[in-house]
Amino acid sequence: MADESFRLDETAPTEGGPFGKPVPRREDGRLLRGRGRYIANVRYDGQLAVAFVRSPVAHARIASVDVAAARQAPGVVDVATGADPDFAGLALIAESALQTHVNTPQPVLATEKVRYQGEAVAAVVATTRSEAVDAAELVEVTYDELRVHVDAVAAAADPSEPVHDIAPDNLIVTRTFDAGDAGAALAGSHLVVERHYRTNRHGATPMEGRGAVAIWDSGGTKLTLHATSQVPYLHRNGLAKVLGLADGAVRMVVGDVGGGFGVKGALYPEDVVVSQLARRLSRPVGWVETRSEHMATALHARDHHYSVRAGFEADGTLVAIDAVLHANVGAYSSPPWTAGIEPLMAGGLLTGPYKLAHYRCEVLGVATNTTPTGPYRGVARPATVFVMERLLDDAAAELGMDPLDIRRRNLVAPDDLPYTAPTRLVHDSRTYLDCLEQAVELIDYDAFRLAQQAARADADGRLTGIGFACYNELTGLGQKASAGPRLPFRTGHESAEVRVDPSGAITAAMGVTSQGQGLETTMAQVVAAELGAGVEQVTVEMGDTDRISFGMGAFASRQGVIGSGAATLAARAVLAKALVIAAHLLEAEPEWLSIDDGLIHTQDAPAVGVTLGEVAHVAYFEPHRLPPGLEPGLEAMRFYDPMTGTFAAGAQAAVVAVDLDTGEVDLQRIVCVEDTGRVINPMIVEGQMHGAIAQAVGGALYEHFVYDADGQLHSGTFMDYLAITADRMPSIELGHIADPAHNLNQIRGVGEGGTLGPYAAIANAVCDALAPLGITIDELPLSPARIHAAIAAARSQS
Repeated sequence: MADESFRLDETAPTEGGPFGKPVPRREDGRLLRGRGRYIANVRYDGQLAVAFVRSPVAHARIASVDVAAARQAPGVVDVATGADPDFAGLALIAESALQTHVNTPQPVLATEKVRYQGEAVAAVVATTRSEAVDAAELVEVTYDELRVHVDAVAAAADPSEPVHDIAPDNLIVTRTFDAGDAGAALAGSHLVVERHYRTNRHGATPMEGRGAVAIWDSGGTKLTLHATSQVPYLHRNGLAKVLGLADGAVRMVVGDVGGGFGVKGALYPEDVVVSQLARRLSRPVGWVETRSEHMATALHARDHHYSVRAGFEADGTLVAIDAVLHANVGAYSSPPWTAGIEPLMAGGLLTGPYKLAHYRCEVLGVATNTTPTGPYRGVARPATVFVMERLLDDAAAELGMDPLDIRRRNLVAPDDLPYTAPTRLVHDSRTYLDCLEQAVELIDYDAFRLAQQAARADADGRLTGIGFACYNELTGLGQKASAGPRLPFRTGHESAEVRVDPSGAITAAMGVTSQGQGLETTMAQVVAAELGAGVEQVTVEMGDTDRISFGMGAFASRQGVIGSGAATLAARAVLAKALVIAAHLLEAEPEWLSIDDGLIHTQDAPAVGVTLGEVAHVAYFEPHRLPPGLEPGLEAMRFYDPMTGTFAAGAQAAVVAVDLDTGEVDLQRIVCVEDTGRVINPMIVEGQMHGAIAQAVGGALYEHFVYDADGQLHSGTFMDYLAITADRMPSIELGHIADPAHNLNQIRGVGEGGTLGPYAAIANAVCDALAPLGITIDELPLSPARIHAAIAAARSQS
C-alpha cells in the first residue's frame, strides 16, 4: 500500500476544534517574564563587537579614509573599509526585470561616494562595544561635498549632480498605469477636482532595532547569521549571492523579534559587513544598532507627493482620475523589494475599493540624498487611501453631497463582482458597503451631526469634526498577484512540515516567521484542529533555515492566508497516513475512522481505538506492523499557493476636536470595521487591528522624518520624532465581518488593514471640523503647527 492510497479532502477549510477560538497566546509567558531570545541576547564565547563609521554629510565624494589611529586604539581587532580586498566590490543590488528600473549598486561600505547621511564608510571591530565606538571616532574621512537632493519633485525637475551617474534624471523606477481615456473623460466631467497631496516620511521604529550576530564555523564551510529578519530565506539567498556562497553554506536563525512591520524585510549592508568580518576573523562578530542609527539608516517610507485631477458626474459618480506620483525612494533601490515597492503599489492600488473606468497614473521613483525607503506596514496604501478619501470629501463638498453618499455611490458592490479594477486587479470582496454601514452605525453618525450643528464650537473653543475612510487590503498574495514589480522571484507559496513523534507530540515547522503576531499560537491551532489534538500538543518551529527547506516569511498579510494553508495540507497528509495505519491496526477501513482528542476510532465504537502517538510508535519503531508497502514515519511537508490574492474590505471613522488657539488635534473616537474572512483566533485578530490603527494614528498626527536642505536629519531621536504613545490613543472600537475568502481556509489577511484608514479618516475629520473657516489641509502630518498656520491664515483673510 503506497503513502498516497488514502487522501483527505484538500479543498475544504479547516473546521472545528481550536480553529476560531480565542486561545491565549502561548508566546506571552516567556516574553512577559523576560525570557525571550532577542538579537542582543545572542552571545558566543569570544564574540567581538562592531561599530560603524557613518557619513555626517548627505552627498559627497570620499577623498580619503584614514584608519591608522583607530587600528591602534585599545581593544581594536580589525578595521574594515570599502577599499579592503575582502570588501571591495561587495554591493547590494536590487534586481527587477522592469525596463524602467535602474539597478543602483549599494556598496556595503561606501567607497567613491556617500549618498545619504548615515551611510557606512568603515567598520571597527573590538573586544567590547564601547571600545569599538571609541575607536570609530578616531577614523578620519575627508569629504568633497556635492549638491544635495532632498525633495522628490525638485530632484526630478532639476537633477544636476544626480545621486547616481547611471540615473542622470534621478529617476530609478517609473511606470504609467493607463486604462480607458482619462483625458477625454475629464474633459466631459461635470466637476473636476484638482489637488496636490503630500504624505510625510516616517518609519516603523519597532521596539527592537536591527542587529546581526555572525559566526563562521571552524571548518570554514558555513556561515551562521542570527538576524532580526522577517524573510530569512530571501535574506539567506541575498547574503549568499553577495558573499559568493551557496545558499546551503548560509544558515539564518531568527529568534524572537521585537516588531518588524516591514523594516526588517530587507537585506542591509550591515548584515553583509558583520558576516564578512566573522568570515575574515574566524571569530563570532555582533552588532546591535542604536536608536539613532535606526532612525537614520533603517528604511524609511511614505514620502509621497501626488498631483491629482478627478472628474465626477453631477450625482457624484467618479468618472476619471489622472495622477502623477513623485515617490521619494531615497539614495538606493533596496533589495529584495526594490525602489518600486512604494510607487508601483501606489499606482496599482490608488483607486482602492471604488469603481472607475478611466484611470491614468504616472509614478516616478525619485532618488534623493536621504535614507533609502522600503516596505512599511500597509506599503503605500495609507497614502493612496488618504488621497482617494480626501478627493471624495472635497468632491462631495463641491457637489453639495453628504460624504457618505458619494462613497455609497462609488464603492464596488456585490452585483459588480467579479470586478476588474483599471489596473487589472480582480476584486473578490463583496463587503465594502457592509463595512461602511457598520462603521456609520457604530460611530452614530446622525447623532454626531445633530450635536455638531447645535454647537459648532464646544465650551473650550474647539471645533469638532467627523471623517470616514473606506479601503481594501490585498492580502495573501499568490504567485499571479505578485508579478507586478517584476522581481526575480515570486512570493506566492509557503511551506510547512508536520511530524508526530512516538509520544504523540506534534511538531509543525513553518516557513513563515513571526515578529510578534502570535503565529506560534495560530499555527498550532490550525494543526491541532486538523489532527484532532489539543493545542498544547503542538510545538511550532520557525526562523531557522536549516530546520525546514524553504519559506517566504512575513509580509503582505500572508501568514494567516498562506501559512495556514501550508500547515493544513501538511497536517492532512499526516492524518491521512495515520488513518491508513490505524485502519490496518484496527482491521477497519480508513473511511470508517474518526479522530477525537488524539484517539483514532471507528464511528460505531468511539471509546475503542489507537492514539496518534501509538500510530506514530508503529510508524517509527515497528515497521513490521505497517500496511504492506507503506513507508515508515509519520510526517509530511507541503507547499501552498493560493495563486491570487484576496481583498480584505475595511472602513474607519474618526471624531476629532481641533483647538483653535493651538491647532492641536484631539482624537476622541476611532472606529474600524474589517472583513477578515474566517478567523483563526479572534483575540489575535483584534490585537493586530489595534496595533495597526495605533501605528497609523502616529503617522497621521505626529511622526515625521524631517530633512533640511543639506540632507541633515532633524528628527533622528525620540526627542524630535514623535512616535505614538498610549496616552494619545482613544479606546479603539472594532466591528467585524467574516465573509469567507476564496482560499483554502477562507481567510483574509488582517495584519496591515488597520493602518490604511486613519490618515484619511482623521484628515477628513479635521477638515470637517475646520470647514466653517474654509480650511482644507492636504499634507501630513496633521501637526499643531500646520493646523495653527492654516487657522491663522484663514482668520487673516476673514
